[in-house]
Amino acid sequence: MKKYTHVELVKLRVIIPALFLCITSFSLNEAFAQPVPAEDENIPFLVTFGNAGLTSWGDDDFCQTFFLSVPLTQKTPIYIRVYDPDCGGQFDEVYGPEDTKTKFSIYGGVGAFSDKAAQQPHPVGNYKSGTLLDSKTFGADPKYDNGWYTFGPYNPSDGEKMTEYGIYYFKIIAQGIQGDDGNLYTYYFSTSASENKRIEGSNAATYEYTFRMPDKPGSVCHLYPYITEDVISVQQHNFDWDSDGQMRIVSYEKKGELAALSSENDWKISKHEIKKTEQKSSLDFQFVKSKTDPKPHNNICFHMTNQFGEFLPFNSIPIGGIPKYKYDGLINQMQQNERFNNIKQNPK
Repeated sequence: MKKYTHVELVKLRVIIPALFLCITSFSLNEAFAQPVPAEDENIPFLVTFGNAGLTSWGDDDFCQTFFLSVPLTQKTPIYIRVYDPDCGGQFDEVYGPEDTKTKFSIYGGVGAFSDKAAQQPHPVGNYKSGTLLDSKTFGADPKYDNGWYTFGPYNPSDGEKMTEYGIYYFKIIAQGIQGDDGNLYTYYFSTSASENKRIEGSNAATYEYTFRMPDKPGSVCHLYPYITEDVISVQQHNFDWDSDGQMRIVSYEKKGELAALSSENDWKISKHEIKKTEQKSSLDFQFVKSKTDPKPHNNICFHMTNQFGEFLPFNSIPIGGIPKYKYDGLINQMQQNERFNNIKQNPK
């Protein structure tokens, strides 16, 4: 296996989210690139609690960071839209008075992504790196309950420019600054202030997901970490799963390898070997809700590291497409070949 210098490893850590440009040939998946969470992930809401909340409710640090990648070819302004940004009303998890405030902040400029503190799962150090472009704090506000708030417009060049990868990066931090309620929300990256119109070639990445599982028994959520060619093992870290079913990994080599499960208000970690045929591709980490004893309103935190202890980003759109187990892929190819042969044999 190739040994990497420190400089090369730094470049790898930067390029992983940038590799989203490789998926532009997957036009079907690209259509789902703008909502965060993406449709393929099957995650109904992101979750951020107020800083007085209990961690046993499923948020370990009351803060969540996402990165928006915009190609350098984008010339028209962009907007960052937040669905249901207030805390109270229809979707949010409220305990007692609706007293929670959530601050959404948008960063661009030098360091917004490239500062290593920004690429951590926890709000420590200079995680607010870059230039603050805008921020707004939301409490309980019927105006935004089940509605949208739009940040922007921003010129693409307001983001952090990374010429070698053809990308501008923006950072969005949601942080609970007051109260103990859970704010459930989603994002949409748009070319319109009033509508959800996708930005061609964009994507999103995060180093830790805090999200709401669907309540439906047997539901499956998906996260897609990308595995570079230097990775030989990964560790998954999950918090407050409440023993709500199974967690499993699907890849070219793994049909459903099970991961260790956390219970109430604790972390569980398990190590998983990576084979050469799994490198330079994405994993499909699946969260499978219990069919027999499903936990209602279950929130979970999740991040992954490689054998170097470096955090792996999750891309809203899996690089290289959704991974398939080798036998499933073979069957799919056989079916495609059969359909192609039938067309050739029976021309219209």
